[in-house]
Amino acid sequence: MDLFGETLDWETKLEPILKKYKGKKHPLEYHNTYQLLVMVVLSAQDSDANINNVAPPLFEKFPTLESLSKTNLENFLPYITKVRNYPTKAQWLLEIAKTIQNDTNIPLTMQGLTALKGIGRKSANVILRENNKTAEGIIADLHVIRVAPRIGIIKESKDGNKVEKDLMQVLSKSIWNEIGMALSFLGRETCRPKPKCDECLLADVCHYYLTEVI
Repeated sequence: MDLFGETLDWETKLEPILKKYKGKKHPLEYHNTYQLLVMVVLSAQDSDANINNVAPPLFEKFPTLESLSKTNLENFLPYITKVRNYPTKAQWLLEIAKTIQNDTNIPLTMQGLTALKGIGRKSANVILRENNKTAEGIIADLHVIRVAPRIGIIKESKDGNKVEKDLMQVLSKSIWNEIGMALSFLGRETCRPKPKCDECLLADVCHYYLTEVI
């Protein structure tokens, strides 16, 4: 087996997790694209669980981008003080709201999303995937950064953008839209920092399992 995927048919090898997680909603508990946008910005270097706890009172007070565009930092900050790096994220979100003004104006392209403050490729890929838009990249969150090299799809890197680029070179574009979240869910549930290899659907193709475990 090729260690880093040049000759391995990863689309076939990854089929078990693509099948298991296909279409599974992101763990952020959003109800529309506006909420997802806000929650994705807030979740950077924070946990989805924490953002899910913060969200209900925040969206009760600011139910739309329009309502958010009409407030100020002083009124907005109290709703997100439990979020990591909240002063900076508050400024980003208020700038986004004032720029876009209305929920219907939220861009659903990589270029449009990454032009907004606080939204990088990872966040944009999440928003595009959750809106069933054509993938322009692959979600590379902290779970994917850990899991993809461990399996042997790509070489290890702590740089999410490099991980995404490397995955895009190895994996067929036909699976870009789902494989990022599939790897992320695998990392959340099974391929933890201390992996549960005996429960893993990919053990028979995993470099770590085949070289370190058995």
